Order: sequence, then C-alpha cells, then structure tokens
Amino acid sequence: MNFAYVFKIAAAVFGVFVATGVTSVAADTYRVDPVHSAVIFRIQHLGVSDAFGRINDPSGSFFLDEADPGKNSMEISVNTHKVDTANDKRDKNLRSPDFFNVEEFPSISFKSREFEKTGVKTYRITGDLTMLGVTKPLTVTATRVGSGKDPWGRYRTGFTTEFTIKRSEFGMDFLMSGLGDDVHITVSVEGIRLRK
Repeated sequence: MNFAYVFKIAAAVFGVFVATGVTSVAADTYRVDPVHSAVIFRIQHLGVSDAFGRINDPSGSFFLDEADPGKNSMEISVNTHKVDTANDKRDKNLRSPDFFNVEEFPSISFKSREFEKTGVKTYRITGDLTMLGVTKPLTVTATRVGSGKDPWGRYRTGFTTEFTIKRSEFGMDFLMSGLGDDVHITVSVEGIRLRK
C-alpha cells in the first residue's frame, strides 16, 4: 500500500471538509426573534423628567460573514401600531397623526449600507432610517453581545446599540414646547440562525 498516496488523499479530503465547515459557519443569515428583541425610547417631558416607551415585536434579519465583515448587512423594522408606554390614552395619542401617524406610516425601518468591524465585539453600522416617510442617514456603534446554542439546538447571536435622533427632522414636530426634540433609542436584537 502506498501510504504517501493515501495520506495525500486523506489530507485533501480533510482540507475540503474544513473549508466547507468554515464557510458554513462564517456566513449565515439570522432572523430576528421578536420575543427577545427590544426597541426602547426615552424623551424629555416638560423639561423635568424622562418619559419611556417601547415599540414591541421588532422584525427583520441580518447577514453575518465572519471572514469578511464588510459583507455583513442588517434590516430591522417595527410596527408603529405596537408603540407601548404602559398608558392606553397616551399610546392612542402617539398613534395619531400628531406623532407616529400609524395609519399612513405603519412602520419604521433601518437598512444598513456599510458594516465595519471596529473591535473584537464592536461594529460601526451605517444605513438609512425611515420614519414618517422621511429617510435619513444613520450611523451607530453596535456591540455583539454574544453567540451560542439555545436549549433546542438553535444557534443565536445578538447586538445592542444606543443612539439619538431629532424627531423634528422626520416631521414629528407636534408639542415641541412640552416634549423634547431628542429621542434616545436603545435597540437590542437577538437573531436565530436559519438552518441550512
């Protein structure tokens, strides 16, 4: 038996196996898990306190290429009907044309254009934020919190980021004397890797 020949064949097969394994792990699409993701906002009220709210059940997906982060991408959206400040009367007002105008603009969305890795767990993500029919560029610093399998064997990974927008730049300029212009937003996204 020609052991050198057998060794070369084995090495070639192993090389293909490793390359295939790296590819399958390195580039993956994740679906946002709305139950374990959150969009939380904070705005100043009457100049004396901060009011908090959230928009429940964010949706979307993101693509991660571990070998080439420049290929990463992310699309996230929220249904404005699901604004929630723990007060029904206030939520109804927020859904009105004075604020989110949910009948005409039922969603807020972000779509990335550039995805740059800046550290072991940090990324600079640039894209377009669309709200009330107005699209503005937005750049955020996102932290990849962690990755791993859940108890059911699905692979998950998650990001978190904080940023500030001016609501008036998107045409939401009602009650500027009582509510701040700056809206501070925290987004935490957990994704489930799609099975191949």
